[in-house]
Amino acid sequence: MDADLQARIVLERRARYAVLHEEFLLHYQPIYETEEHNLIGFEALVRMTAEDGSLVPPLTFIPVAEEMRLIDKIGRWVLREGCRTAMTGPVHLTVAVNLSPAQFLTGSVSEMVAEALKDSGLQANRLELEITETLLLGNSEAIMVELRALKATGVSIVMDDFGTGYSSLSYLWRFPFDKIKIDRSFMQALDGSDRDAETVVKTIIALGRELKIQVTVEGVETASQAAFLDKVGSDQAQGFFFGRPGPASEVGASILADSEQQRARTSKAEAELRLVK
Repeated sequence: MDADLQARIVLERRARYAVLHEEFLLHYQPIYETEEHNLIGFEALVRMTAEDGSLVPPLTFIPVAEEMRLIDKIGRWVLREGCRTAMTGPVHLTVAVNLSPAQFLTGSVSEMVAEALKDSGLQANRLELEITETLLLGNSEAIMVELRALKATGVSIVMDDFGTGYSSLSYLWRFPFDKIKIDRSFMQALDGSDRDAETVVKTIIALGRELKIQVTVEGVETASQAAFLDKVGSDQAQGFFFGRPGPASEVGASILADSEQQRARTSKAEAELRLVK
Protein backbone atom coordinates (compact mmCIF):
# COMPACT_ATOMS: atom_id res chain seq x y z
CA MET A 1 0.00 0.00 0.00
CA ASP A 2 2.86 2.36 0.82
CA ALA A 3 4.51 1.61 -2.54
CA ASP A 4 1.24 2.35 -4.35
CA LEU A 5 0.84 5.59 -2.43
CA GLN A 6 4.38 6.72 -3.26
CA ALA A 7 3.87 5.88 -6.94
CA ARG A 8 0.65 7.90 -6.93
CA ILE A 9 2.42 10.89 -5.36
CA VAL A 10 5.16 10.73 -8.01
CA LEU A 11 2.58 10.50 -10.79
CA GLU A 12 0.60 13.47 -9.47
CA ARG A 13 3.75 15.56 -9.14
CA ARG A 14 4.79 14.69 -12.67
CA ALA A 15 1.33 15.46 -14.04
CA ARG A 16 1.38 18.94 -12.50
CA TYR A 17 4.85 19.59 -13.90
CA ALA A 18 3.91 18.28 -17.36
CA VAL A 19 0.85 20.53 -17.51
CA LEU A 20 2.84 23.57 -16.38
CA HIS A 21 5.61 22.98 -18.93
CA GLU A 22 3.51 21.25 -21.62
CA GLU A 23 5.69 18.15 -21.49
CA PHE A 24 3.40 15.90 -23.45
CA LEU A 25 3.78 14.14 -26.77
CA LEU A 26 1.26 13.12 -29.39
CA HIS A 27 1.62 9.84 -31.22
CA TYR A 28 -0.43 9.37 -34.35
CA GLN A 29 -1.95 6.06 -35.43
CA PRO A 30 -3.06 5.79 -39.07
CA ILE A 31 -6.66 5.00 -40.02
CA TYR A 32 -7.30 3.29 -43.34
CA GLU A 33 -10.25 2.91 -45.64
CA THR A 34 -10.89 -0.82 -45.71
CA GLU A 35 -11.75 -1.61 -49.31
CA GLU A 36 -8.71 -0.10 -51.03
CA HIS A 37 -6.53 0.28 -47.92
CA ASN A 38 -6.11 4.01 -48.56
CA LEU A 39 -4.88 6.22 -45.73
CA ILE A 40 -7.67 8.57 -44.64
CA GLY A 41 -6.38 10.08 -41.40
CA PHE A 42 -4.77 9.65 -38.00
CA GLU A 43 -5.86 9.37 -34.39
CA ALA A 44 -3.89 11.59 -31.99
CA LEU A 45 -2.91 9.70 -28.83
CA VAL A 46 -1.38 11.63 -25.93
CA ARG A 47 1.67 10.48 -23.98
CA MET A 48 3.24 12.04 -20.88
CA THR A 49 6.99 11.95 -20.33
CA ALA A 50 8.19 10.52 -17.03
CA GLU A 51 11.12 11.91 -15.07
CA ASP A 52 13.45 9.32 -16.61
CA GLY A 53 12.36 10.25 -20.15
CA SER A 54 10.14 7.21 -20.69
CA LEU A 55 6.56 7.60 -21.87
CA VAL A 56 3.59 7.21 -19.53
CA PRO A 57 0.55 5.77 -21.37
CA PRO A 58 -2.80 7.61 -21.15
CA LEU A 59 -4.51 4.75 -19.30
CA THR A 60 -2.09 5.44 -16.45
CA PHE A 61 -2.14 9.23 -16.15
CA ILE A 62 -5.47 10.36 -17.64
CA PRO A 63 -7.61 9.05 -14.72
CA VAL A 64 -5.26 10.82 -12.31
CA ALA A 65 -5.39 14.02 -14.36
CA GLU A 66 -9.20 13.86 -14.30
CA GLU A 67 -9.24 13.52 -10.51
CA MET A 68 -6.79 16.42 -10.20
CA ARG A 69 -8.91 18.53 -12.58
CA LEU A 70 -6.02 18.95 -14.97
CA ILE A 71 -7.74 17.28 -17.90
CA ASP A 72 -9.09 20.52 -19.36
CA LYS A 73 -5.59 21.96 -19.80
CA ILE A 74 -4.27 18.68 -21.20
CA GLY A 75 -7.24 18.42 -23.56
CA ARG A 76 -6.68 21.95 -24.86
CA TRP A 77 -3.04 21.16 -25.58
CA VAL A 78 -3.90 17.91 -27.35
CA LEU A 79 -6.53 19.58 -29.50
CA ARG A 80 -4.30 22.51 -30.41
CA GLU A 81 -1.31 20.30 -31.22
CA GLY A 82 -3.38 17.78 -33.18
CA CYS A 83 -4.91 20.48 -35.36
CA ARG A 84 -1.50 22.09 -35.91
CA THR A 85 0.04 18.80 -37.03
CA ALA A 86 -2.90 18.05 -39.33
CA MET A 87 -2.29 21.35 -41.12
CA THR A 88 1.12 20.06 -42.23
CA GLY A 89 -0.42 17.12 -44.12
CA PRO A 90 -2.57 16.69 -47.25
CA VAL A 91 -6.00 18.30 -47.09
CA HIS A 92 -7.87 15.01 -47.51
CA LEU A 93 -6.53 13.53 -44.27
CA THR A 94 -8.42 13.86 -40.98
CA VAL A 95 -7.23 13.94 -37.38
CA ALA A 96 -9.18 12.34 -34.52
CA VAL A 97 -8.89 13.67 -30.97
CA ASN A 98 -10.34 12.00 -27.87
CA LEU A 99 -12.45 14.05 -25.46
CA SER A 100 -12.76 13.10 -21.80
CA PRO A 101 -16.21 13.27 -20.18
CA ALA A 102 -14.56 15.42 -17.50
CA GLN A 103 -13.83 18.10 -20.11
CA PHE A 104 -17.55 18.68 -20.54
CA LEU A 105 -17.81 19.52 -16.85
CA THR A 106 -15.06 22.15 -16.82
CA GLY A 107 -16.26 24.57 -19.48
CA SER A 108 -17.45 25.01 -23.03
CA VAL A 109 -15.89 22.33 -25.21
CA SER A 110 -17.39 23.85 -28.36
CA GLU A 111 -15.63 27.16 -27.68
CA MET A 112 -12.34 25.32 -27.12
CA VAL A 113 -12.74 23.47 -30.42
CA ALA A 114 -13.65 26.63 -32.32
CA GLU A 115 -10.59 28.35 -30.90
CA ALA A 116 -8.27 25.48 -31.91
CA LEU A 117 -9.66 25.46 -35.44
CA LYS A 118 -9.29 29.21 -35.78
CA ASP A 119 -5.74 29.32 -34.41
CA SER A 120 -4.54 26.43 -36.58
CA GLY A 121 -6.50 27.25 -39.72
CA LEU A 122 -7.70 23.64 -39.96
CA GLN A 123 -10.98 23.04 -41.77
CA ALA A 124 -13.65 21.79 -39.41
CA ASN A 125 -14.50 18.78 -41.59
CA ARG A 126 -10.96 17.44 -41.06
CA LEU A 127 -11.38 17.19 -37.28
CA GLU A 128 -13.03 14.19 -35.59
CA LEU A 129 -13.91 14.30 -31.90
CA GLU A 130 -14.18 10.94 -30.17
CA ILE A 131 -16.38 10.53 -27.10
CA THR A 132 -17.34 7.46 -25.09
CA GLU A 133 -20.78 6.41 -23.96
CA THR A 134 -19.83 7.33 -20.39
CA LEU A 135 -20.49 10.93 -21.36
CA LEU A 136 -24.11 10.12 -22.23
CA LEU A 137 -24.96 7.98 -19.22
CA GLY A 138 -26.20 10.92 -17.22
CA ASN A 139 -28.75 11.73 -19.92
CA SER A 140 -27.92 15.39 -19.34
CA GLU A 141 -29.59 17.87 -21.64
CA ALA A 142 -26.61 20.17 -21.13
CA ILE A 143 -24.34 17.52 -22.64
CA MET A 144 -26.64 17.12 -25.63
CA VAL A 145 -26.69 20.89 -26.13
CA GLU A 146 -22.89 20.96 -26.11
CA LEU A 147 -22.68 18.07 -28.57
CA ARG A 148 -25.10 19.81 -30.92
CA ALA A 149 -23.00 22.98 -30.66
CA LEU A 150 -19.92 20.95 -31.61
CA LYS A 151 -21.79 19.39 -34.52
CA ALA A 152 -22.78 22.86 -35.71
CA THR A 153 -19.12 23.85 -36.09
CA GLY A 154 -18.76 21.25 -38.84
CA VAL A 155 -16.58 18.72 -37.00
CA SER A 156 -17.40 15.00 -36.94
CA ILE A 157 -18.60 13.38 -33.72
CA VAL A 158 -17.50 9.79 -33.16
CA MET A 159 -18.80 7.23 -30.65
CA ASP A 160 -15.66 5.44 -29.45
CA ASP A 161 -15.41 1.90 -28.00
CA PHE A 162 -18.89 0.99 -29.24
CA GLY A 163 -20.08 -2.45 -28.22
CA THR A 164 -18.72 -2.49 -24.67
CA GLY A 165 -19.84 -1.22 -21.28
CA TYR A 166 -23.33 0.22 -21.28
CA SER A 167 -23.73 0.47 -25.05
CA SER A 168 -27.27 1.39 -26.01
CA LEU A 169 -28.75 1.71 -29.46
CA SER A 170 -30.72 4.71 -28.18
CA TYR A 171 -27.52 6.76 -28.39
CA LEU A 172 -27.56 6.37 -32.16
CA TRP A 173 -30.93 8.04 -32.59
CA ARG A 174 -30.65 10.54 -29.75
CA PHE A 175 -27.66 12.13 -31.44
CA PRO A 176 -26.56 12.04 -35.12
CA PHE A 177 -23.11 10.51 -34.81
CA ASP A 178 -20.92 10.63 -37.90
CA LYS A 179 -19.02 7.48 -37.00
CA ILE A 180 -18.92 4.63 -34.52
CA LYS A 181 -15.74 2.78 -33.60
CA ILE A 182 -16.05 -0.89 -32.71
CA ASP A 183 -13.96 -1.71 -29.66
CA ARG A 184 -10.72 -3.66 -30.16
CA SER A 185 -11.92 -6.47 -27.89
CA PHE A 186 -14.04 -7.85 -30.75
CA MET A 187 -10.98 -8.32 -32.97
CA GLN A 188 -9.22 -10.11 -30.12
CA ALA A 189 -12.21 -12.41 -29.73
CA LEU A 190 -12.10 -13.29 -33.45
CA ASP A 191 -8.69 -14.91 -33.02
CA GLY A 192 -10.31 -17.26 -30.54
CA SER A 193 -12.81 -18.42 -33.17
CA ASP A 194 -15.62 -16.71 -31.28
CA ARG A 195 -18.51 -16.86 -33.74
CA ASP A 196 -20.64 -14.63 -31.55
CA ALA A 197 -18.04 -11.83 -31.80
CA GLU A 198 -18.01 -12.22 -35.57
CA THR A 199 -21.79 -11.97 -35.69
CA VAL A 200 -21.85 -8.86 -33.49
CA VAL A 201 -19.25 -7.11 -35.69
CA LYS A 202 -21.25 -7.93 -38.81
CA THR A 203 -24.43 -6.64 -37.16
CA ILE A 204 -22.88 -3.34 -36.06
CA ILE A 205 -21.46 -2.76 -39.55
CA ALA A 206 -24.85 -3.49 -41.11
CA LEU A 207 -26.53 -1.17 -38.59
CA GLY A 208 -24.10 1.62 -39.43
CA ARG A 209 -24.80 1.16 -43.12
CA GLU A 210 -28.56 1.43 -42.58
CA LEU A 211 -28.14 4.55 -40.41
CA LYS A 212 -25.62 6.04 -42.85
CA ILE A 213 -23.00 6.12 -40.10
CA GLN A 214 -19.43 5.18 -40.92
CA VAL A 215 -17.95 2.28 -38.95
CA THR A 216 -14.30 1.98 -37.93
CA VAL A 217 -12.97 -1.24 -36.41
CA GLU A 218 -10.14 -0.83 -33.90
CA GLY A 219 -7.48 -3.32 -32.87
CA VAL A 220 -6.88 -4.90 -36.29
CA GLU A 221 -3.58 -6.72 -35.83
CA THR A 222 -3.51 -9.62 -38.30
CA ALA A 223 -4.02 -10.22 -42.01
CA SER A 224 -6.90 -12.60 -41.26
CA GLN A 225 -8.70 -9.89 -39.28
CA ALA A 226 -8.21 -7.41 -42.13
CA ALA A 227 -9.52 -9.98 -44.62
CA PHE A 228 -12.59 -10.55 -42.46
CA LEU A 229 -13.34 -6.80 -42.47
CA ASP A 230 -12.94 -6.71 -46.25
CA LYS A 231 -15.49 -9.50 -46.51
CA VAL A 232 -18.09 -7.93 -44.20
CA GLY A 233 -17.76 -4.43 -45.65
CA SER A 234 -16.33 -2.36 -42.82
CA ASP A 235 -15.74 1.25 -43.81
CA GLN A 236 -12.48 1.88 -41.97
CA ALA A 237 -9.90 0.02 -39.90
CA GLN A 238 -7.22 0.90 -37.39
CA GLY A 239 -4.62 -1.23 -35.62
CA PHE A 240 -1.07 -2.56 -35.63
CA PHE A 241 -1.67 -4.40 -38.93
CA PHE A 242 -2.06 -1.02 -40.65
CA GLY A 243 0.35 0.97 -38.50
CA ARG A 244 1.48 1.54 -34.94
CA PRO A 245 1.19 4.92 -33.21
CA GLY A 246 4.27 7.06 -33.81
CA PRO A 247 5.48 10.62 -33.26
CA ALA A 248 4.64 13.45 -35.64
CA SER A 249 8.02 13.01 -37.31
CA GLU A 250 6.84 9.63 -38.67
CA VAL A 251 3.54 10.88 -40.08
CA GLY A 252 5.19 12.03 -43.30
CA ALA A 253 6.59 8.54 -43.91
CA SER A 254 3.12 7.02 -43.59
CA ILE A 255 1.69 9.55 -46.04
CA LEU A 256 4.51 8.92 -48.52
CA ALA A 257 4.11 5.14 -48.29
CA ASP A 258 0.38 5.45 -48.92
CA SER A 259 0.96 7.70 -51.94
CA GLU A 260 3.40 5.18 -53.42
CA GLN A 261 0.93 2.35 -52.90
CA GLN A 262 -1.82 4.33 -54.61
CA ARG A 263 0.44 5.10 -57.56
CA ALA A 264 1.37 1.42 -57.83
CA ARG A 265 -2.30 0.39 -57.84
CA THR A 266 -3.09 3.03 -60.47
CA SER A 267 -0.23 1.90 -62.70
CA LYS A 268 -1.31 -1.74 -62.39
CA ALA A 269 -4.92 -0.87 -63.25
CA GLU A 270 -3.82 1.16 -66.27
CA ALA A 271 -1.59 -1.69 -67.47
CA GLU A 272 -4.45 -4.20 -67.15
CA LEU A 273 -6.74 -1.84 -69.07
CA ARG A 274 -4.24 -1.57 -71.91
CA LEU A 275 -4.05 -5.37 -72.11
CA VAL A 276 -7.82 -5.61 -72.34
CA LYS A 277 -7.89 -3.06 -75.15
